[in-house]
Amino acid sequence: MEEFLKENYHILTTITESLAAVTGLLLYNKYRFTAAKYFIYFLVYLTICDFISSYSMYVHPDKIFRFLIGTIFEKNHWWSTLYWQIGAIMFFSFYYRKILKTKNFKTIIKFSGYAYLFFSLVYIILNWNAFFYKFFPVMSILGAIIILICTVFYFIEILQSDKVLTFYRSINFYISFAIFIWWLIITPIDFYDVYFAYDSGSNNRDWNFVFLQLEIFLFANIFMYSTYTFALIWCKPEND
Repeated sequence: MEEFLKENYHILTTITESLAAVTGLLLYNKYRFTAAKYFIYFLVYLTICDFISSYSMYVHPDKIFRFLIGTIFEKNHWWSTLYWQIGAIMFFSFYYRKILKTKNFKTIIKFSGYAYLFFSLVYIILNWNAFFYKFFPVMSILGAIIILICTVFYFIEILQSDKVLTFYRSINFYISFAIFIWWLIITPIDFYDVYFAYDSGSNNRDWNFVFLQLEIFLFANIFMYSTYTFALIWCKPEND
């Protein structure tokens, strides 16, 4: 099982992610006049960015990107931080300002998103060398807070409106539910990576933690992207 995860983790994640993106593109006309079209763009963006991030798998003496060995681009931490920890948070900040109706909620999300972007850029500059070799738990935690704010505001609006009667047909409900659960699961893993990814400060990985991390990430990704695929097929378009 451990060897299977190690060899096929990226493939399994790519399949479920690509399925959601392709489903969105096939059903684009269904959502073209709603805010959900931006979410379809986002799924395509994630698929492309994840494909690019796989370059690190080919940084090996007998593979195509062997010339990157020993350079700051040998690992893909920098790219994942940019497109996911920053890019995804900024997208959700934008998306929830599109679907929320309460002005105060939209204002809070807007300034929270900009504050997060400013902090992230400054933090990366101050930790420039580490930016290429590890992820930043503080950015994961702050990103989780932004996601929490966005989704909680959405759920509050749903509970205060007539949409509570038909929430199960709303794609925005499934988007909010899936990303909320995903970030709730993944954030603690990112935080504990500081303590367990490397054993006593050496370069020897704690493989028990690594395989646990892979399992959690894989099942969380499958859950999230499967939910998005289902929602795109099942839900009705919501005119904004």
